[in-house]
Amino acid sequence: MRLKDKIAIVTGGARGIGFGCAKELAKEGAAILLADRPGSQELAGAADEIRSLYGKCVSVEADAFTRSGCESVLAAALENYGRVDVLVSVPAYNRRASFLEYDGEVFEGILKSALLGGFHMSQLVSRHLVETGRPGRIVFISSILGEIPNARCVAYSAAKAGLNMMSRTMAVELFQHRINVNVIEPGWIDTPGERDHYTDETMAEEAKKLPWGRMGTGEDIGKAAAYLCSDDADYVTGTTLPVDGGYRFRQCIDIAKEG
Repeated sequence: MRLKDKIAIVTGGARGIGFGCAKELAKEGAAILLADRPGSQELAGAADEIRSLYGKCVSVEADAFTRSGCESVLAAALENYGRVDVLVSVPAYNRRASFLEYDGEVFEGILKSALLGGFHMSQLVSRHLVETGRPGRIVFISSILGEIPNARCVAYSAAKAGLNMMSRTMAVELFQHRINVNVIEPGWIDTPGERDHYTDETMAEEAKKLPWGRMGTGEDIGKAAAYLCSDDADYVTGTTLPVDGGYRFRQCIDIAKEG
């Protein structure tokens, strides 16, 4: 129960990585404010599951890509819990297309989701923490595609790379307030979003090619987030943690086998 009595906001938390993070934080004792997009079909069920398994969870529909939406998320947390200790910022989406054919409006939308949405929510939470004089934890869910170029992902990679550098700059400015700011870079994770692009058969075949022999799960990322949000990580800030089952080094698999 490393997060007992902590209040955590998880944005983009109704499914996939966000839901995995929310469950693992709740499992460690945190009370959760679960936020997802207006009209989310998964949000109510996700909140019910967390409550039935672990205890406190309040859900709110809000557009975390916008300033006003992020303000409503923070307001809901303060109304229900009185304070915030932890933010796990997850929301983002990807649309794959070649660079030469990439739609400009889609590019801007993806930047808005991952980068600007992360900025708005983290600034609001950080101001709350500073005003109340309490330390806190901020974790951004980025991607290894913020480090490794991948064809047909120009907007997503750009957004995640920007998120990585923003987090480091935040960490430096928030040293004096004892607000830890860290990033998790997931590898290939089995999420509903990935299954929008690939069939079950393709996912199963591709998983066999990965160093760990399987796709990652939302819970894998959630366990890392729970660590970074706990006192066990008090001396960790400005850090980027890949949780990718060795995906970054997948080109070395055949060499390792030959060796």
